[in-house]
Amino acid sequence: MRSIYLHGFASGPGSKKAAFFRDRIRSAEIPDLAMGDFEHLTITGQLQVVEELAAGEPVALIGSSMGGYLAALYAARHLEVTRLVLMAPAFGFVKRWSETAEGEAWRESGFLDVYHYAEKRNRRLSYRIVEDGRRYEDFPAFGQPALIFHGLHDTVVPAQLSQQFAASHANVQLQLLDSDHELLDVLEAIWKEAGPFLLG
Repeated sequence: MRSIYLHGFASGPGSKKAAFFRDRIRSAEIPDLAMGDFEHLTITGQLQVVEELAAGEPVALIGSSMGGYLAALYAARHLEVTRLVLMAPAFGFVKRWSETAEGEAWRESGFLDVYHYAEKRNRRLSYRIVEDGRRYEDFPAFGQPALIFHGLHDTVVPAQLSQQFAASHANVQLQLLDSDHELLDVLEAIWKEAGPFLLG
């Protein structure tokens, strides 16, 4: 079974979590969701990257933060996705960000300076990601089996969002962990559950 790992916002294929899963699933495919153009990043553009890579074939999706949200969106539209592992999925990404004071200033100026973790520097990001993102639902209603892992101390994406999602989706198993948004200190515990789920 092919596995595709989707990295988080302002991250990349070389992230620590991506490397962790690549080490354990040697055949895992890890695309650059921004395709080298972070400034003009959109939800639609990232979904197109996934669609082109998956090519209509059965795949398992692993996603972190925004990558988790993208995996959920893609699975809701592509029944050939077999299963999902989502880590701190950024449900309601656009709504949560656009409603902040920072989001209002971003709308007025058209661009926002964002720290890009993969490049270790600030990058401009167009407000188009918010405008485009309003086309998509906050909680994608996919029906495939899924594991969700979320840190109880996540200050970026509240764990309550994953709890809300799991409560209304019988196909989802949620594990709340004593960790933060990055989940880097609990990756082995995640793999203990995710490994058999993905490879079994």
